[in-house]
Amino acid sequence: MDIEWLRKLCLSLPATTEDIKWGNDLCFLIAGKMFCVASLDHPQKIAFKVPDEMFEELSNAEGFIPAPYMARAKWVLVEDTSRLTKKEWEAYILHSYKLVKQKLSKKLLIELGLYK
Repeated sequence: MDIEWLRKLCLSLPATTEDIKWGNDLCFLIAGKMFCVASLDHPQKIAFKVPDEMFEELSNAEGFIPAPYMARAKWVLVEDTSRLTKKEWEAYILHSYKLVKQKLSKKLLIELGLYK
C-alpha cells in the first residue's frame, strides 16, 4: 500500500484531518473521530471501522484480524495490505468515513458544512 495514495484518498473526504498518534500511526479523522489508522512502520497495517454485520466475516478473513483495542467498536486491521484492490480500499475507507460521520451531531455536521 502506498501511504501517499491512502493520504490522498482519505484527505479527499470532506472535513478530514490527519494526525500522528501513538508515535507512529497516521490517523485520519472527521471532527476528531478516527475513521482510518495506518501504521508508518513496516510491514504496514491499516485499520478501519466496518458495519456490525461485516465485522465477524472480515475479522476471520485471510489477512485481517479484529483491530487491537478497537474491535469492540467494530474495527478490523488489515495485516496484509496487498489483499485488497484499490477499489476495495476506496469502498472500505469511504464506508468507514460514513459510519463515523453518521454518529456526529447535527450541530457538528452543520459546523463542518456537512449537513444536508
